[in-house]
Amino acid sequence: MKAHDVLIADDSARARRAIRLILDGSESFRVVAEATTGIEAVDLAKQLTPDIVLMDIHMPQMDGLRATRLIKRELPNLQVVMLSVSDDAADLFEAIRCGAQGYLVKSLDPSDWLSYLQGVLDGETPMSKVIAQRILAEFRSPDQSTGKSPESGLLTQRELEILDFVRQGATNREIATRLFISENTVKNHLKNVMAKLHIENRVQLAAYAAKHQQ
Repeated sequence: MKAHDVLIADDSARARRAIRLILDGSESFRVVAEATTGIEAVDLAKQLTPDIVLMDIHMPQMDGLRATRLIKRELPNLQVVMLSVSDDAADLFEAIRCGAQGYLVKSLDPSDWLSYLQGVLDGETPMSKVIAQRILAEFRSPDQSTGKSPESGLLTQRELEILDFVRQGATNREIATRLFISENTVKNHLKNVMAKLHIENRVQLAAYAAKHQQ
């Protein structure tokens, strides 16, 4: 199996070494370049067109958010995962608005990095439970309406069940196990849900679900 090419963009040499150590431990990923600024990240992404860019959110000259917007404008199919020491929901939402497919908190256990990144490349865009909790906390309010949510008239009962699992931060495998269906079936349902709701990726879907939960 061909290894996925990865561009690491982080102004911290220590962070880049740590990330490279994690990726070098897998045959599924190959680090092709490192960038220390947002400007370098954009230039290298255009030159090398890697499969995925690991983009630190805070960098000199140009931050990771702006760099992600520029990269996605010219290379919309390139996968970008934002890296941050913060699990603040506001940072997550801004990263998604800029086009990132994922948001990885650097304190996540190294053993979980590889499965997370593979999930992103497989189109799953998984979330850590911490991020899922932050999304729920951001949108939950004491006076939230208990009426029908906007999606209730668009989605089937099965799709609503899957949407609820996404809201909780469950992976496709976890959803499949709970509902006694295959992972491919889960993926097909998710594609249908996102098409109906005009949503581009998994994290946007989770944010939508949390905002409109009943």
